[in-house]
Amino acid sequence: MELTVWQTFVTVCRLGSLSAAAAEPHHTQSAVSRQIAGLERELGVPLMERHARGVRPTPAGEAFRHHALVTLHEADRAVRAARDVHDGAFSRPLSVGATPSLAAGIVPEAIRGLLEEDDDLRWNLLPDLSAPLHQRVTTGELDVAVVTDAPPGLPHDPRVEQHFLGLDDMVVVLPLGHPLAGDDPVHIRALADQTWAEDNDGSAALLRRHAARAGVAVRVDLPAADLHGKLALVATGHAIALIPRILTRALRADVTTVSLVDPPTRGIHALTPRRDPHPRAAALLDRLAAVLVAGATPSSPSSTTSTGPAATPPTSS
Repeated sequence: MELTVWQTFVTVCRLGSLSAAAAEPHHTQSAVSRQIAGLERELGVPLMERHARGVRPTPAGEAFRHHALVTLHEADRAVRAARDVHDGAFSRPLSVGATPSLAAGIVPEAIRGLLEEDDDLRWNLLPDLSAPLHQRVTTGELDVAVVTDAPPGLPHDPRVEQHFLGLDDMVVVLPLGHPLAGDDPVHIRALADQTWAEDNDGSAALLRRHAARAGVAVRVDLPAADLHGKLALVATGHAIALIPRILTRALRADVTTVSLVDPPTRGIHALTPRRDPHPRAAALLDRLAAVLVAGATPSSPSSTTSTGPAATPPTSS
């Protein structure tokens, strides 16, 4: 089987459309259809089914897609490995993924520590949300993913080693000049009538759960496309927002933060593949844990209770 046909199939699954897949690799729709049909004949099972808005993989197609992704990533790594050999020695790059808040904070600091030990280490960083990062670890695209267990949490996956690094409090980011700026800590009841902005479902779930425990409700009226958009809404006075404490060191200058009484927390974890771990992955995990501890702000006695299971350090799975 040709890997280009596998790539076409994976692209169709990702885009959900034969015509969209044809535009991406510069093929015609008829050529894409022929490739998929030929793959189905070779495998002897239908891989795609049509629905009102395009196509989707059948159960057999979904099973094939998963293994095809692994194979394609391994093939790409093989090509890169061959090209990365210098002076007869292979130096494998360290591929790291992280959620946006962690990519803006502890991950670059931890990698800087690694480079002080090994300045020849080549690395790359991919920011994304926890679920896609987990998937990229399973397919071999990433050597380490630094993620959180904010709702809906992290799945149990026997292909992945899960390393608990520590807990991080959530804090509220306010525009400069907000009446509650400087009142630290603040009870969520004092903020219940504010307009909140959120950029992901996990953070919004933590906020609503925390408010519900205090007997109040909050209005998440302004959705943001990403973390930068959320902070822009706060800086311009349109809303306030919940962010991880670990991010406060990298905030823009036109916002400020206040702690919450009995704040919500989230666990920070590193994911590594059980098969073929990178030789520098363990050292990076040590650095990440050290940076997280160094950057943590001691909580008051009233702020040690979590709003949910994220506060319980799980065993490695």
